[in-house]
Amino acid sequence: MKNDIHKFHLKLLSTPEANVLFAAGELDLGTSEEFRRMIEPLAAEDRIPLTLNMRELTYIDSTGIGILVSILKIRQAADAPFTLQEVPAKIRRLLDMTGLTKFLTLEGGGA
Repeated sequence: MKNDIHKFHLKLLSTPEANVLFAAGELDLGTSEEFRRMIEPLAAEDRIPLTLNMRELTYIDSTGIGILVSILKIRQAADAPFTLQEVPAKIRRLLDMTGLTKFLTLEGGGA
């Protein structure tokens, strides 16, 4: 059984100025639908900036990265901002290796 540090959690801070989604735990095939259900409607709100805070994200697999790519495409097509915030170093390396960092807006350093 996984301990709490690995469980996936999402928390939304929504204001008229921005939607900030906080992701914690492991984003993988088993948790990707929960993530998709939460972030896709936010991505469609193209007048409001969207930020994904990844400070407490411990793992992301190809399914999670695929969702990030689809959200990035939606936001770029609408000319709407999408920012990744506080990306942990090991996840940042993965984004670097896939070439995604050149298309993403990153804020703040990760651990």
